[in-house]
Amino acid sequence: MEIPKYKIVLIVGAGNLGRALAHYGGFVTRGFQIEAVFDTDQSLIGSDIGGVVVRPASELESVVTSQNIAIGVIAVPAGAAQSVCDRLVAAGVTSILNFAPLVLNVPEGVDVRKVDLSIELQILAFHAQRRSAERFEQAADPTAAEA
Repeated sequence: MEIPKYKIVLIVGAGNLGRALAHYGGFVTRGFQIEAVFDTDQSLIGSDIGGVVVRPASELESVVTSQNIAIGVIAVPAGAAQSVCDRLVAAGVTSILNFAPLVLNVPEGVDVRKVDLSIELQILAFHAQRRSAERFEQAADPTAAEA
């Protein structure tokens, strides 16, 4: 059975996170195709990441319009994220997945989902600490487990 290509996606930022996202097989199994990866680092431009050649950031707008890309993934440092977002929106991208540690300002009609890995780790740490405290209390008072 062929997996449908629902949306064509681009990634801005070919650093560690961008490379990991480009290699992530879960996108394809859900019908998402990574069409392009962009970066400003000349040493990365032209390299192959997950079967996609890294392009210079200067080609961003032309690829968005020529490939009719609706979804952009931002995997750049916070200092560059808003400017990348503005360029994506100006080119016609209406959905953005933001990995930068920054809240992006976008016009109405543009959807942004922020992925904050540090918050996710804090949530997991909270739950781990709570479970550890519960185990400690049970070990200290064996009758507590019976109640």
